[in-house]
Order: sequence, then structure tokens, then C-alpha cells
Amino acid sequence: MQHKELLVVGELNVDLILNQIQGFPKIGTEIIADKMNLTLGSSSAIMAANASAIGINTAFCGVVGNDDYGTFIEAELEKKQVSAEFIKKTNEHQSGITIVMNYDQDRANVTYCGAMEALTIDLIPWNDIKGFKHFHLSNFFIQKGIRKDITEIFKKAKECGLTTSLDLQWDPENKWDFDYKECLPFVDVFMPNKEEIFALTKKNTIKEAVSCIEEYANVIVVKMGEEGSIAFKNKEEYKATVFNNPELVDSIGAGDSFNAGFIKKYIEKAPLKECLRVGNLMGALNTTAAGGTTAFTNLESIKETIKSKFNSEL
Repeated sequence: MQHKELLVVGELNVDLILNQIQGFPKIGTEIIADKMNLTLGSSSAIMAANASAIGINTAFCGVVGNDDYGTFIEAELEKKQVSAEFIKKTNEHQSGITIVMNYDQDRANVTYCGAMEALTIDLIPWNDIKGFKHFHLSNFFIQKGIRKDITEIFKKAKECGLTTSLDLQWDPENKWDFDYKECLPFVDVFMPNKEEIFALTKKNTIKEAVSCIEEYANVIVVKMGEEGSIAFKNKEEYKATVFNNPELVDSIGAGDSFNAGFIKKYIEKAPLKECLRVGNLMGALNTTAAGGTTAFTNLESIKETIKSKFNSEL
């Protein structure tokens, strides 16, 4: 890759999405779904694909099984112009899969982690990483192979001269075993959503939650859905309002799209408020089409859509 910018490290899986399901599953019975789609899944992959679509030269580091789903994942990333050169294949695990059962505006998910748990600190391409500008890691809790080394990972990325960002995402076990006092000093941008920062800090207001971690953090960015987004740096607060989409299709991947937009501007050294604005804009763009990456076809169409729907620009 030439002119490397963003290295995304994280989980990889396919999404098997079922729609128009006739009822709810019950043990010992069978129901029918009238529509099915197999797509590229994982929050990390959505972020990487959409970052690439808006003009960031992006590579991915993760693990897939040596199987058809693994081949599909690599091919889908490469279609999005994301380099798969740092994706490893393993014979010990099958590729991860999430079964998504959609019911109108709600859904139920079942995930098999598989090869997601095989990513370790040693598989991160440390010999090549100095060629990048920024290091992003998503979905910490479901990647058991890196959890014990999370502080060392970010410390090494900083020592290599990269800026860094972390999106913990939700802890399925609801234990929130993340040592933010040790890790966050090496994270330039910490990117939880509102519910995640509440769960992590055991607080129920943004002010209280941020006060728990700001001593250890550099920049804290909180995604707040319809309330927009907010950032904190050196006791200063920055806000950006949401871009409303009255024709919302779904919000799958909106937070990951926010991450892509924010990091694009962060790499460009834009002011924090501009980073927030573009993050909100990419989150809104995400909701104009089904799934996490469908709205991000190419840069020209993205610019046309955000101009026509939101009267804005990148």
C-alpha cells in the first residue's frame, strides 16, 4: 500500500440477516423468514470500509477462519478498497458469524465469535505499523486474545508514532473489565457511546461519567444518537448537533460510521468541533440505506447524498 493512513485492528465476521420473520423462535418449533441476506459484518470492518469510502487509505488487521466465510470477508473488504494484507487465516477456528433476526425497528442477534478470539498482540504488524498515521481498535470485549494486552498494544502504537483511538463497544458479559486508568493515557481519542460510558463508570449522567475518566484520558468523544455528540479535552467541552434523517432506513453501523467520519477529520488535524460534525454527518448518512456499508458506495455519491439530504459536505 502507498500513502498508508489508517490501520484498523478488530473483529471480523459475516452477518446472516433474516427479515420478514413469521413470529418469534420457540424451542422445539420452526418458523420461516421470507428474506435473507449475507453481508460483511463486524463493527470494526464497517468502520474500516466506510473510512476507505470517504477517502482514507485503510488497512485491516484481524483473523478469519480458513473457510468460505473468511474468503468472503476478505473479498468484501477489498471491494471497499480496504487492504487485507494484515488479515490472518487460521485452521483452528471457523470465521465468526452473527445471525441477525430483524423485527421492524428492533432485532435479536446471536454471535459465534470463532476466529475473532484468535487475534493476539503478536499478530499486529508492528514491523509495518510505522508507515501509518493512525491506529484504531474496536469491540474490545469480544476479542479475548487481546484483552490482557490492551494497554501494551496502545503503548506500542504510540511508541511507533501513530495517533490512536479506541471504541470499546458493549460488553456482552456486562462485567466491564477494562482498566481505563492504565490504558487511556495511550489512547488519543476514546469513543464510547452514552450507554457504554455509563456502564463502564457506573454513572448515569455524562458529566459524572466523564469526571471518572478524564484524569486519565486525552480526548473523550461520546456518541449520543439523536442528541448528537460531545467531546471533552483539557476540561473543555465541544458539542455538535445531529443531522436529522426523516426517512431513516435503519441505524445498523451508525456509530461505526461516526467513528470513520470523526477519524478522517482527526487525521487531517481539524478542530474537534469539525471532527464531531463530520462524525455526526457520516452517522446520518449511514441511516439512509440498509446495513452498515450500503450508503457508502463511493466518494462522489456520498458527497451528492449528504448535499441533497443534509445540505452539508465533508
